[in-house]
Amino acid sequence: MAKNHGDVDAGLVKGLGLLDATTLVMGSMIGSGIFIVSSDIARQVGSPGLLIVAWVVSSLLTLMAALCYGELAAAMPHAGGQYVYLREAYGPLSGFLFGWTTFMVIQTGTSAAVAVAFAKYSGVFFPWISEQNYLIGAGKIGLTTQQALAIAVVVSLTWINSQGIRTGAVVQTSFTIAKTFALLGLVGLGMWMGQNYEAVSVNFSNFWGEGDFSVNAVRLVGVALVGALFASDAWNNVTFTAGEVRNPRRNLPLSLGLGVGIVCVLYIACNFVYLNLLTMAQIQQAPEDRVATAAAAMIFGPVAVKIMAAAIMVSTFGCANGILLSGARVYYAMALDGLFFRRAAGLHPRHHTPVFALWTQCAWTCLLALSGRYADLLDYVIFAVLLFYMLTISGIFVLRRTRPEMDRPYRAFGYPLVPALYIAVAGLVEILLLRYKPSYTWPGLIIVLLGVPVFYAWRGRKGTA
Repeated sequence: MAKNHGDVDAGLVKGLGLLDATTLVMGSMIGSGIFIVSSDIARQVGSPGLLIVAWVVSSLLTLMAALCYGELAAAMPHAGGQYVYLREAYGPLSGFLFGWTTFMVIQTGTSAAVAVAFAKYSGVFFPWISEQNYLIGAGKIGLTTQQALAIAVVVSLTWINSQGIRTGAVVQTSFTIAKTFALLGLVGLGMWMGQNYEAVSVNFSNFWGEGDFSVNAVRLVGVALVGALFASDAWNNVTFTAGEVRNPRRNLPLSLGLGVGIVCVLYIACNFVYLNLLTMAQIQQAPEDRVATAAAAMIFGPVAVKIMAAAIMVSTFGCANGILLSGARVYYAMALDGLFFRRAAGLHPRHHTPVFALWTQCAWTCLLALSGRYADLLDYVIFAVLLFYMLTISGIFVLRRTRPEMDRPYRAFGYPLVPALYIAVAGLVEILLLRYKPSYTWPGLIIVLLGVPVFYAWRGRKGTA
């Protein structure tokens, strides 16, 4: 199963430093979720306290996973990241199923969603950009101005990233710094300049609602974690680019810990800001779930709509860039194993980027954006995402047993307790989702399992090539 990976990263440029890797973690995590999903979580949990608990639990889970991934990233710093870890721990089928789901839904669906979000908020400044304004056709066979802009964003970012890892990294770093300061601004102004005394009184005098800390509270928080976990997802994307990170055995674990830690603190702080500015009822009933816009309106008044639209445009543009940049490296690694289109294993002779993998990803992302089905797919796939995280972290136990000689410059924090705790808590969330949100779980499992016959088809194709 193990193999020499020297040829995997041959030709890739070591163009990412610690700052680049950290901003890739942060920029891929921060999309539009933090500005929206708290409204839905608040409706599910019903109290300010459980809203905060949902974000704290999600943050702790994400941070535990990132600290565990650091061991695998430092031990196997190769292009493809999580795909490589799963392949080495369990064999090529598990790696392929991760790559298959990543290409079909996780990476491409998320890219489509954030590109459409960018276009949607562009409509605040340019009203002709709308899901009702058709350029061609009508209904499901038409092309709206909103879809056209989303596709233009995906194509433009794909071209930028095809020009070299440093070009994509500059875009990533710039936009991540901008949106981090935007979130810091919202937190700072919301905590110290825009306090709503009615909201503070209502929310914090009845912080736990009915004070229900029973099994029912665990169920409510566990099911509501879907939104918070999705808003915190994509932190693992930096591992996909490991073959292009300088001093990866140090910088990958550091970037995972720093990036995830900073974003999680910002997310929890943002939710305290929402509670500082809006009553629980206002959070639950925010128009179109735009809770951040409703909160900003308490500080800035009507102009908050444009301020938050601009912030979300910056956020989603940077998020889409990080996801598109990193995702192509998974398909590149798969192609080198003969499990993706053969041309995806090639690099641009001058820019040293996996251009075919980038443009293949671009094409599927654009089709998802046109179909409008990306939102449904993303709802389905959170169960599969958690399942792959659990399998990958379990791989630490497997590889310590089967590959004790492997060089591990960084070892998982709190091993074996922290990895085992993550697996146990994530497993509980999976059981709760299976029980209470089956419509979110079974379709995701079906998407993953559809990859099994595809895997054997690719293997057969490779054997007869």
